[in-house]
Amino acid sequence: MIYWQIFLAFFIPGILGYGGGPASIPLIENEVVKRYEWMTVQEFSEVLAFGNSLPAPIAPKLAGYIGFEVGGIFGSIIAILATVAPSLILMILLGGILLRFKDSPKVKRLTLFVQPVIAILLGVLTWNFLKESYEGIGMLQTIFIVVISYVLIERMKVHPAIVIAVALVYGGFLL
Repeated sequence: MIYWQIFLAFFIPGILGYGGGPASIPLIENEVVKRYEWMTVQEFSEVLAFGNSLPAPIAPKLAGYIGFEVGGIFGSIIAILATVAPSLILMILLGGILLRFKDSPKVKRLTLFVQPVIAILLGVLTWNFLKESYEGIGMLQTIFIVVISYVLIERMKVHPAIVIAVALVYGGFLL
């Protein structure tokens, strides 16, 4: 039964997560944290931060780690396959059709309509992480980490993986 739950927890976000890994992260969080309660928001955010510091797409990394935590090696394999399967199936079935209609105004409009939905999902995810951070370490520490991260990434052009690693070290030693 647990393997079926692992499969569903990653297959459903894979189907609904139009836009790739960033769009499916809130959906994976919903399944893992709220639906099956395998992790807390704090644990999920730590796994997400660690996964973002590694190369490769984020969704399979999350699936591999969470699947392993919940169901061992077999759970990890099932979670990764469930994450990749929807994209693979759709690429095979719909690839030719999309190429044929790529210049269609309807297809271009569809893409424009989906983008705000992805932005809202990412905004909700960010809000939940900020709220959890505020409750866990307080407003001052949260604002400090957010401001320093912004300055490092946007102004000084430091790679996000380095900023995440520094934040992990900061949190590990000082918090």
